[in-house]
Amino acid sequence: MATHVAAQQPAPKPAPPAPKRDLSGLWHYEGTGASEPIAPDNLIPPMTPWAQARFDAERPGFGPRRAPGGNDPILQCDPMGFPRVMFLNTPFEFVQVAGRVIQFFEHEHEYRSIWTDGRPLPTDADPTWYGYAIGHWESDDTFVVESTGFRDSTWLGSSGYPHSENMRVIERYQRADHDTILYDITIIDPMAYTQPIVGPHRILKLRPRDEMVEEICVPSEEKSFADRVAEPAMQKPAR
Repeated sequence: MATHVAAQQPAPKPAPPAPKRDLSGLWHYEGTGASEPIAPDNLIPPMTPWAQARFDAERPGFGPRRAPGGNDPILQCDPMGFPRVMFLNTPFEFVQVAGRVIQFFEHEHEYRSIWTDGRPLPTDADPTWYGYAIGHWESDDTFVVESTGFRDSTWLGSSGYPHSENMRVIERYQRADHDTILYDITIIDPMAYTQPIVGPHRILKLRPRDEMVEEICVPSEEKSFADRVAEPAMQKPAR
């Protein structure tokens, strides 16, 4: 009786080595495919009374805490803010120019400048949606970014976790090979949390053949979606 031997599949080729001190290109977070929080609930440290009161007052429009008439700022087409925008199923692009790295996001067509000219973080930056960021190369493959000066009206995720204007964000982008960045993020905000929030290790993948599309939040379209889809899908409270 003849037997059939399965053809051995060739081993996948390893990615080429990463270029030194270069993050240029279009990158995509390899997550769940949905909007994710900065960290899972079990990694969020206890909130301060100030933050707990803010959290209790939030009415998310998505996820397990969603409620009719949600007050998530993005439901009104306010900018999503940072670092929440990092954990979407949409790409972003790094462009390196003299003295700074620019991070362009497909979502909302927002951008963020990361200054690399040696300047310090401002001690009292005017709060903005995406903060004020400086970066430096810790080694040939690891770019470290520190940010401050964030508006406290944005959330850390769709569940409604708040932050204060004193929030400080530390990120590490380690380019493990040509196609992969290992991403780590830490949130330091003593006004809101009793300990730093340390996000889980995440992976960003290079998408050299992709192009960013025009994804702009239009208030009239957001309201139409809420009226037609989001609000009818909400679980109505029991009478």
